[in-house]
Amino acid sequence: MYLHSTWRLLNTGHLDGATNMAIDEAISRAVQANLVPPTLRFFGWNPACLSLGQAQPGADVDRDACRALGVDVVRRPTGGRAILHTDELTYSVIAPDTEPRVVGTIVDSYRRLSEGLLRGLMLMGVPTQQAERPDGHDSDAGPVCFEVPSNYEIVFGGKKLVGSAQMRKSGVVLQHGTLPLHGDIARISQCLVSRPDPDRVRQRATTVEAAIGRVIALEDAARWMAQGMVETLNLDLQAGDLIDQERAWTEELRREKYAADEWTYRL
Repeated sequence: MYLHSTWRLLNTGHLDGATNMAIDEAISRAVQANLVPPTLRFFGWNPACLSLGQAQPGADVDRDACRALGVDVVRRPTGGRAILHTDELTYSVIAPDTEPRVVGTIVDSYRRLSEGLLRGLMLMGVPTQQAERPDGHDSDAGPVCFEVPSNYEIVFGGKKLVGSAQMRKSGVVLQHGTLPLHGDIARISQCLVSRPDPDRVRQRATTVEAAIGRVIALEDAARWMAQGMVETLNLDLQAGDLIDQERAWTEELRREKYAADEWTYRL
């Protein structure tokens, strides 16, 4: 059992992709500078946004199709493959790499944080489990994140339900992940040049609605997931807001990095 710890809880609502990624990095800077405590953040996306993993080729994106569909494109600071963020709950955990809940290897911290996510999903009425792979990876590398679960990611009926990615930099761990709540999980196929087979995506990934037969609102999902973290990780979550320095860093990072094609299509 972990020693009791107090974290900050943020719910920043629905924002555009560049702002969402800028906020995560701004919080990381603030945690590194000891300006704020470890932070659990929940958020949504408006408009819908295709996010690329930090090292994923920008050529994977069908930019014309995204424009026609009204889908933004952003590059994450974390790894992994493409995700279409729409009709979902997204979380981020930002903490010093000495925090017992994230200390150690990426796989170790995935496992610990996934325990909180699993409990939240159980409270939501979704019986799930952790995927386990010998090395934490899969050789079936395509452009879609949700086609294949990595080690300790969360599956329902063998289909990936929660996708997570992580960055460790300057003594801080940033992990964020996405829980598709409803809609067609294969919509991402329209946004990628390779046009992944929609049936294949649906066979390998799912949503909360498909799992339990009803739509869960983002606010309700966030409440249950937060409670899962509290119960499993022995946390006291204190609702808060971004501090002024985080807001200033967010504006800078959005303008100079995440909203710039030089970052988004740099590979």
